[in-house]
Amino acid sequence: MKWKVKSFSELTTNELYELLKARVDVFVVEQDCPYPELDNYDQEAMHYFLKINEEIAANVRILPAGSKFENVSIGRVLVTGKFRGNGYAKQLMQKAIAYSVEQWHAPTIQIQGQEYLKKFYTELGFRQVSASYMEDGIPHIDMIWEQN
Repeated sequence: MKWKVKSFSELTTNELYELLKARVDVFVVEQDCPYPELDNYDQEAMHYFLKINEEIAANVRILPAGSKFENVSIGRVLVTGKFRGNGYAKQLMQKAIAYSVEQWHAPTIQIQGQEYLKKFYTELGFRQVSASYMEDGIPHIDMIWEQN
């Protein structure tokens, strides 16, 4: 089990392929949601991921402030089907928050979460700051985490 964090340019070709495949498998195929997965933000993101036995188990994308949003943002949060139920999503988010604070000194972190995950994100310290809205056919909410 290996946690890794890399910029786009540090990713190997195989790692990039594996990360994009995992995202398409979960967000496009599994959730039956055709949307533009490749959105030109990966190049400026930090990619935090977990590999178990050379397979992508979990992945998140951290974007710097001023890229997609005014604040640092975390998105594309996933755990692949084979590895769900082991607490990796919580560990991944905790690591992404810590990275954002320690490396980028982020006082505030923004997410666009799928509405059904509100409780999960709330338990990590996020609070809802928008009404529910549809994005790519799935109900979402905007949430903010603020450093105490």
